[in-house]
Amino acid sequence: MRGVIIPKQLMEIKTVGVACDHAGYPLKQFVIQYLEEHKYAYKDFGCNSDLSCDYPDYAHPLAEAIESGEVYPGIAICGSGEGMAITLNKHQGVRAGLVWNKDVAELIRQHNDANVIVLPGRFIDNKTAEKILDAFFKASFEGGRHERRVKKIPVQHG
Repeated sequence: MRGVIIPKQLMEIKTVGVACDHAGYPLKQFVIQYLEEHKYAYKDFGCNSDLSCDYPDYAHPLAEAIESGEVYPGIAICGSGEGMAITLNKHQGVRAGLVWNKDVAELIRQHNDANVIVLPGRFIDNKTAEKILDAFFKASFEGGRHERRVKKIPVQHG
């Protein structure tokens, strides 16, 4: 079967973790609706309004839940996506990627074994978010040369 990629690791969706800041709150409401319509269990880590708040207050609990295995995968949303991504990636067990289209969503699963996608709430609409979520949930980690690279990500001390 030439050109066919056999997935090494299918994403075993447990409970999806969802977190946002105030700028991501409107899109988070759509994401939750999407999860409910597709019958995914989810845990909402906040925030719960569009009042100004600090993204690390929501990113760290999501990251800790990913690391402990309480939730998998995660979805984080803030204005640009960058604040959440930077904060999430401070955690050794998290591989979060900023996603703005379905192609990137597929690649961060296939090549980087991402366990959190980060959406830029101020820059994508609901239709784009839906395509991203569809692609992310359907994609699988390819392993092989990508697995070798992913294993080199954690910081080695000493």
